Amino acid sequence: MSHQAHTPHAGQPPRAPRRPWHLVPLDMLRGFLIGCAELVPGVSGGTIALVTGIYDELIGSASHVISAAKKLVVGPDRINGMMTELRRTQWMLIIPVLIGMATAVLSIAGVMKDFVAAYPEHSRGLFFGLVLVSILVPLRMLPARRPGQHRAVGVIMFVLAAAAAFIMVGFAGGGNDADPSLIVVFFAAAVAVCALVIPGVSGSFFLLAVGLYATTMTAISERDLGYIAIFGLGAVFGLASFVSLLRYLLTHHRRVTLLVMAGLMFGSLRALWPWQSDGTPDARGETHGVGALILPTAPIAGPVLLALAGAAAVLILILVESRYSPVGHDEELDVEHKPAR
Repeated sequence: MSHQAHTPHAGQPPRAPRRPWHLVPLDMLRGFLIGCAELVPGVSGGTIALVTGIYDELIGSASHVISAAKKLVVGPDRINGMMTELRRTQWMLIIPVLIGMATAVLSIAGVMKDFVAAYPEHSRGLFFGLVLVSILVPLRMLPARRPGQHRAVGVIMFVLAAAAAFIMVGFAGGGNDADPSLIVVFFAAAVAVCALVIPGVSGSFFLLAVGLYATTMTAISERDLGYIAIFGLGAVFGLASFVSLLRYLLTHHRRVTLLVMAGLMFGSLRALWPWQSDGTPDARGETHGVGALILPTAPIAGPVLLALAGAAAVLILILVESRYSPVGHDEELDVEHKPAR
């Protein structure tokens, strides 16, 4: 399938490459999987976007939408500037993905919360295998090293990112704040949504760390529209503040950025090791967060089999993506280098 860029007439701004209609159901499924990942502490929606091959396009399109809003507010040439950015947005990708994400969040938030709580070893095993193999994705996207770029620098950045993620995961032991202030909800959502777009950083785990994970899942499953509205506004604010920076890093420092992402994904496996001691108890005696890592103990077969299933699923996705999907990255995200093969 071809992603030929639309050739504008004289005086018209360039448009985003046309995305075939037959990809809409697949993009909705991708969005559904991203939404499911964001509901699980320790799993990043950005990881799923990477694995399914739409990460660069999503970041590029989100950046164009944010730039359009900024042009409308501050100018110059507000209307034309806004329309230029909107024409460069892959709406045929963004809209199906958002629909898929919303469907996942609104339909299975309660189910996912119950599954993680009732079968912690099995759920962690499944996502451990998924995230472990997903580390291959940013590594496969690495551009060739430029003259003067030393391999050791990349290794150091990977190790530092992995160590940072490993340490941060240990902070996610907060209890549950059943009645948080709306200001706290707003800024927690702003930070959590930044984690949405960084592979290896779990927005749900941040909410768990500040005691808002169970509260947020309950609000979604019970359709608490006031809470959801404030959370949504905070998410929009956080996304607008962060996506442009991330897009700049992917454009101008792509190799280091991808290595840091891979390191974050590796360090986040700390949260997904299936066998852990109990987390931190809250006032009601319920445990939250990550416990100490322990040697495998019963159940063993179930978590191991699910880890292998998660790993196999990602490997299949990688093979299918590399075999059948064309390069579809936003053209401005690929300016530094083509991915090394």
